[in-house]
Amino acid sequence: MADECCCMQLIDGNGEFNVDGLENFVRTTKLNHCGLSYAVVAIMGPQSSGKSTLMNHLFHTNFREMDAFRGRSQTTKGIWIAKCVGIEPFTIAMDLEGSDSRERGEDDTTFEKQSALFALAIADIVLINMWCHDIGREQAANKPLLKTVFQTPLEYLEPILREDIQKIWDAVPKPQTLKNTPLSEFFNVEVTALSSYEEKEGQFKEQVAELRQRFFHSISPGGLAGDRQGVVPASGFSFSAQQIWRVIKENKDLDLPAHKVMVATVRCEEIANDKLRRLSADEGWLALEEAVQEGPVSGFGKRLSSVLDTYLSEYDMEAVYFDEGVRNAKRKQLESKALDFVYPTYSTLLGHLRSKAFESFKIQLEQSLKKGEGFAASVRTCTQSCMLEFDRGCADAAIRQAKWDASKVREKLRRDIDTEASSVRSVKLSAIIADHEKNLTEALSGPVESLFEVGDEDTWASIRRLLKRETEAAVLKFSTAIAGFEMDQAAVDTMVQNLRSYARNVVVKKAREEAGKVLIRMKDRFSTVFNHDNDSLPRVWTGKEDIRTITKDARAAVILHDFLINGRSTTCSMIISDFSFTITLVQSLRLLSVMAAIRLDEKPDKVESLLFSSLMDGTAAASLPRDRSIGDSVDPLASSMWEEVSPQDKLITPVQCKSLWRQFKAETEYTVTQAISAQEAHKKNNNWMPPPWAILAMAVLGFNEFILLLKNPLYLMILFVAYLLLRALWVQMDIAAEFRHGALPGILSISSKFLPTIMNLIRRLAEEAQGQRPPEASRPQQSLASQSFRYQTPPPAGSSSIPESSVSSNISSSESEFESSGLNLIRRRSTNIPEAESS
Repeated sequence: MADECCCMQLIDGNGEFNVDGLENFVRTTKLNHCGLSYAVVAIMGPQSSGKSTLMNHLFHTNFREMDAFRGRSQTTKGIWIAKCVGIEPFTIAMDLEGSDSRERGEDDTTFEKQSALFALAIADIVLINMWCHDIGREQAANKPLLKTVFQTPLEYLEPILREDIQKIWDAVPKPQTLKNTPLSEFFNVEVTALSSYEEKEGQFKEQVAELRQRFFHSISPGGLAGDRQGVVPASGFSFSAQQIWRVIKENKDLDLPAHKVMVATVRCEEIANDKLRRLSADEGWLALEEAVQEGPVSGFGKRLSSVLDTYLSEYDMEAVYFDEGVRNAKRKQLESKALDFVYPTYSTLLGHLRSKAFESFKIQLEQSLKKGEGFAASVRTCTQSCMLEFDRGCADAAIRQAKWDASKVREKLRRDIDTEASSVRSVKLSAIIADHEKNLTEALSGPVESLFEVGDEDTWASIRRLLKRETEAAVLKFSTAIAGFEMDQAAVDTMVQNLRSYARNVVVKKAREEAGKVLIRMKDRFSTVFNHDNDSLPRVWTGKEDIRTITKDARAAVILHDFLINGRSTTCSMIISDFSFTITLVQSLRLLSVMAAIRLDEKPDKVESLLFSSLMDGTAAASLPRDRSIGDSVDPLASSMWEEVSPQDKLITPVQCKSLWRQFKAETEYTVTQAISAQEAHKKNNNWMPPPWAILAMAVLGFNEFILLLKNPLYLMILFVAYLLLRALWVQMDIAAEFRHGALPGILSISSKFLPTIMNLIRRLAEEAQGQRPPEASRPQQSLASQSFRYQTPPPAGSSSIPESSVSSNISSSESEFESSGLNLIRRRSTNIPEAESS
């Protein structure tokens, strides 16, 4: 029973409050779980009046009792408390130090007053233990003590003490508002008489047992404390007792209502802090927080609301008995702190929802565009879908305890979507523009280049028609391609105009490129006429060609075409009748006039007449009439600008045209020189017969020998055999090809091959005599032709072959064409040698 009552000293004789002891008492007895279902019973009275004995018998406590053999002395020092054993509800017994003690003396009554006031403030029921024979006395009856007690709300004694108590109550100073308030408004006074424990112990115990029953359910309606008010919840009892004793000890006014609010404030705040701490360590919350860090969590709002409800409900249960105003205020603070604590996780979740919706928008937009849907319609559809998805996620993340606003995150998502849509729009439009520009480049570059290569009178007209046709087709396709973007008409017009400008720039750029190749084109045209005959076959310089006339024709082919579009058709017809290359002249390029300026705007100019009057050589000038409108004394090409041609349309200046023509003449003259050298070399290499006078001399001087051969057929047979042998050696050694490279190289080559060839012929004759066919006999002609071709292909240095003459030219395109034609000539000649000889 002693262990169960947990008796401990609450306040020692010096007035020191035992905080740790009280906390241990509350924890051991589980007082803090009782809420409002507990009561405090205190006992006061003179020293050695049997207070502790009464409390021990009444509540089965183990307060220290006086030793009768030691006489009257101070047994209880300070204030002690213990749990009443077997009493329901939970009841605390408080044993106060006796008053009027010899140990403190009559001058030290401060602690008596403080302890009495403390008991009245803490206890629901106060027992004042008095001997009957002391009633009516002033000091022995503790009247000064009662007077001190009644200066604050005190209980009053029933019938026997009513008169004294009433006098005391009337004499106590009271606030003006409570001046006429009766004592019964504050105290319920009952008087109970008990037998002497020393004289009638048995009767005393019976009376105490009956009195004990009064303390069962003492706080229920009709009980001893059934009408109590302003009860401090059990969880705040410790703090409340500490604060009351501190105020009493500091001799301050004891404002119990304010004290009640203060206790409620402290305790509710402690409870709230405890719930917040437990919330931060809650496993369910920690798992939810960790899951949110990785991505969106389905059911976030319900799960978080459940966690918050748990701790808010616990707060409500523990703080239910404290002051309502304080309790509600602290609950709001707890709820606010809890929401602030979990809000970062909610914000993180919103970020995940925004990112997910944004990524979904990009994927859906890409898929929609792949299906061929319009861009603007796709953006609207995908935006609505993704915003709806985000709104659903926000609704799922919402909690019951707060109405968090996700509008800012939603606005950011909308801005991100708009930015992404704008970016994709720019990329798609750029791709469409680039695609159409590429198509325009492909559609214009090749045909324009081909038209410039032809360079006839319709070149620029054809280019203009081509540009218009391709541009209009591209604009139509482009307008169809961008229709799904639903742009305003002004933007569409700007983009269409940019596309038209691009098409024009493609032609201009190509024209400038071709202008840089004009000299190459001129030499190509000259080479085409000069190196090909009327049938467009490669020309073989055999010595029979009139190079002078061919040169005139080729150069005229370069410039003659200017006259065909300048109203000089009659004169041109006369000139063409003198030349053998009519078709070639008609198709020749008027390169300088065509390439001198850009003519996309159909503006007339005098470029052609200036070029004609200034660039024809003497032969052409003699055949073609001069343009009398241009003076002879002034060089019309001594200028950097063309008349009626804007600077931005200029490709080749007049001065550059003159320079190009001089360079063209110089390089074509070199080609002509090479052709003449080739003719001379050909004549030299193919002139094997002696002069006519030598043949006549041999016929006259060798007449006798000829008659001798006719008279003796054996000589004729020997000569015939010798001829066959020499013929075989000639063919086998390809002597004509060997001497084509020169006399000395031919002699050296023949001397090195003579003996092997003789041995080869003897071996063949032996095999024929034995009836065996040589293995290579089936393809002698092929070997001979191959060998002949092999010897004929590489021309010596300084020879007159066309490839060597072409190499000397500085223009790569002319070189390749010359080499090709020259190689074809040599191949044809080498393969025709056996035929000529056999015939």
